[in-house]
Amino acid sequence: MTYRVVQWSTGNVGHHALRLIARHPDLELVGLWVHSADKVGRDAGELAGIEPLGVAATNDVEEILALRPDCVCYTATADLRPAEAIADMARLLAAGINVVSSSVVPLIYPEHVAPDMRRPLEVACRDGESSCFTSGIDPGFANDLVPLVLTGTCEYVESVRVMEIVNYNTYAQPEVLFGTMGFGQPLDATPLLLVPGVLSFAWGGVLRAIAAGLGVELDDMRETHERLPAPGRIDLGFGVVEEGTTAALRFEVEGLVDERPVVVLEHVTRLDDALAPDWPQPVGHSGYRVIVTGNPNYTLDLQMMGDDGDHNTAGLVGTAGRIVNAIPAVCDAAPGLLSVLDLPLVTGHGLTRPPRT
Repeated sequence: MTYRVVQWSTGNVGHHALRLIARHPDLELVGLWVHSADKVGRDAGELAGIEPLGVAATNDVEEILALRPDCVCYTATADLRPAEAIADMARLLAAGINVVSSSVVPLIYPEHVAPDMRRPLEVACRDGESSCFTSGIDPGFANDLVPLVLTGTCEYVESVRVMEIVNYNTYAQPEVLFGTMGFGQPLDATPLLLVPGVLSFAWGGVLRAIAAGLGVELDDMRETHERLPAPGRIDLGFGVVEEGTTAALRFEVEGLVDERPVVVLEHVTRLDDALAPDWPQPVGHSGYRVIVTGNPNYTLDLQMMGDDGDHNTAGLVGTAGRIVNAIPAVCDAAPGLLSVLDLPLVTGHGLTRPPRT
């Protein structure tokens, strides 16, 4: 069966998702929604950097609805506009269109999101008999699917720690890097990410998904963070971090059961590999680490690299790939808000191709 798909946005994740949809053997790209007026009317292939596809971009939602696709891949940035993103997705779901998304990341585990916030999506799924799945790489498969698979081989589990250890110096999304995360800001500044409660809101879904897979309920979450300054001026090419401002960030969100950390999410983020040498280091280059304490004890390091030689590209492609490749399963799922626990194993079915020469 071929599933008719619309891509919504062509940003950092979206332009990769667009290419993946166009080249997926089980998907047919039938539409493209864009935000910028200067992209309207342009061929989707041009915007994806591939061959022409015969699909013109639009910023008219009614045109998208009229296509009646099986699914919309919604990747518009939602860090500063979660309510608007939820309204967009609810409109699609209510029209009977399934949605896969990387945008409102707490929805990785829908029950983590406050009832008032998720209710429009629940109602839309019910009315449209449609399904909605949110994922990516982090929050996403690197810290829900992968650790859950490991715990499924244990005699017992005492704790699970999921880590991102990544150099962000090629993550060319200035609004997120400098604004949301606070790189380049004074060490005593409070960027959006470090406002109390935001870390738990953004990554709490990861903790709750793992906890649900383990059959436990978290009593509370606890946040900690620390920052280190740039020893000199760092020019990233898309922005500058001045000496003395934030250039390395480490944070944890602990999921507590009886005041004991049972599930822990940790991020170690640098703008230079030489920064914070005493903080956890990746094996080789940037990637993810899962530590399961139990029997057996597991430590799994997952390195990533794009075919352009950039690990941050790999993260973006992996984010797009997780939701694009899940489209058939989401379209076939029962209506409602879905998590990793609700889907079958999603594989690279049909994606094998010869090595590039």
